[in-house]
Amino acid sequence: MIAVRTEKLTKRFKKLTAVNAVSFEVNKGEIFGFLGPNGAGKTTTINMLSTLIAPTSGHAELEGYDIVKNRNGVRRSIGVVFQEPALDSRLTGRENLEFHAHMYGMRSGERKSRIAEVLALVELEDKASLMVNTFSGGMKRRLEIARGLMHRPAILFLDEPTLGLDTQTRRHIWDYVKKLNSETGITILLTTHYMEEADALSNRILILDHGRIVALDTPAQLKNVLGGDVIELSATGDTTSFAAKLQQEPWIQSAAVQEELVRLTLEKAETKVAAVVEAAVAGGLTLLSVNIRKPSLDDVFIHYTGKTIREENGDKPASRGKRGGHHDHG
Repeated sequence: MIAVRTEKLTKRFKKLTAVNAVSFEVNKGEIFGFLGPNGAGKTTTINMLSTLIAPTSGHAELEGYDIVKNRNGVRRSIGVVFQEPALDSRLTGRENLEFHAHMYGMRSGERKSRIAEVLALVELEDKASLMVNTFSGGMKRRLEIARGLMHRPAILFLDEPTLGLDTQTRRHIWDYVKKLNSETGITILLTTHYMEEADALSNRILILDHGRIVALDTPAQLKNVLGGDVIELSATGDTTSFAAKLQQEPWIQSAAVQEELVRLTLEKAETKVAAVVEAAVAGGLTLLSVNIRKPSLDDVFIHYTGKTIREENGDKPASRGKRGGHHDHG
């Protein structure tokens, strides 16, 4: 069963094509991750699917409802947890849920039972009578998830659900999202800047770049695309020239640079470490550390987009790796 289907979904803003003929399907009950650098078209895609903006062309359906012809049907079928907090801090947790239930026209008896259900689901029953301005960041996110579930949507949009939370709280939110998905079968569309989050939660991940789909698969399969191992060198010197030179070697699959860090993807890395170190020294680099590991979703993202996702931290884009062999589903 398909929860979301898009066909050549496109959005243009004057001369800018923000989303370019994007086609994909999301299965019912799936946690589906959206990844992409800033400006890749993630937010625009989500805004079209949630009926906040109309597409320029193309077609999309959520739970069988057309996003243009039956926006009310779509809106009844979805819950949205926005990146920016949208709770009223002057109300209690329960009052926030009451207000949301009124907005959806829920009757008194149904409101009370549903509020009890969603509070139990996010484990906030004992905090429901407290003012929201006393809540921690994690409690606020859990309450927002509860609010998004009040009207029993078939699809839940989670936009950067753990942005700004500490590591421990972030992992707790992951646990709630997994529990929610397994216990209710709800379809979840997730956007995140945290690779570990996308890897931990998503059944499949779609990577957008310049408005097009550059990859779509399970986290495991995406990492398998790179194959082999990753050698990371922390070094001072002309790392860009060093990476460009190694890129020419037939046994190097990809080479990417982020400031003083060089990432090399290759088969049987342990047999090539000596050659890599010799090349670094010959290239005038001063090595600080050398590390061998299996590919991560970070490496996949760099492979497909040529940059890291952490641009909000002011990191410089990485140089582009070899990108041959990927399928452009857009």
